[in-house]
Amino acid sequence: MANHQQFQSCYQNWMAQQRLDLNELLQALTNFPTDPDYLQLIVKKHINHYEYYLTARAQLAKHDGPSFLAPTWGTTFENSSLWIGGCRPSLIIRLVYVLCGYQQNTHLAEFLHGVTRGNLGDISSSQLISIDALHAKTIKEEDKLTSTFASLQAYNTTYNITSYERVADEPLALLAYNSRQIGESSQGEVVDKAMDSHASDMYKILVEADKLRLDILKHMIDILTPLQAVEFLVASRKLQLCLHEWSKRRDIQMGITQLFNTDNPSSSGASL
Repeated sequence: MANHQQFQSCYQNWMAQQRLDLNELLQALTNFPTDPDYLQLIVKKHINHYEYYLTARAQLAKHDGPSFLAPTWGTTFENSSLWIGGCRPSLIIRLVYVLCGYQQNTHLAEFLHGVTRGNLGDISSSQLISIDALHAKTIKEEDKLTSTFASLQAYNTTYNITSYERVADEPLALLAYNSRQIGESSQGEVVDKAMDSHASDMYKILVEADKLRLDILKHMIDILTPLQAVEFLVASRKLQLCLHEWSKRRDIQMGITQLFNTDNPSSSGASL
């Protein structure tokens, strides 16, 4: 049976891997910016790292899905931004939009004189069309999962949702309503069964959300050139690592570091 120490270790290993990946990505940008084959190889390698992490995380989440949706080892600021155990997949697209606009503004004079760098500031109209289409698709998929997740949180008696369709024998809401005393244990076996069933549903939707995050990331990489993809991965790694450090410092300032165990990396990085 997996425990919280294993959950935490899994994420600590992932954070350490991301720091190594960031260094390798930065070296690739510095030393091989005009070698698309090498850049493509590096991108594929790092996507494989993310896929491996999600697989390991899914195996652990089988034992306790809710722990990954509300991680006790996370910083408060990061946890407040979680969407079904990670970031919203649409953040991937918004980050590309932001980087594109920033680079265009930064190098506007060069752009007006026809100078191109091949980076995210040089995204073509056809790429933008593809990104816009991916954005629209992502929002629809997010809305579906958000609706499913909201239904699970409401402890509905009946779930009429794809792959979660079932009728609960003893929904938690009715068990609580019929309790004579708060938290009574007379129906412990029934309560445990209901909670285990609910936790299983939470695990399933976490896996679906992680799959969507990975799929959208891969689709975005396919749209971008190798150089643009490396730049994007650098930005996403920096965002996650910086946000964690800033959030940890904020928790220390708020005096809640020990309460939320923020000496360890948080789980919100499951995102990218």
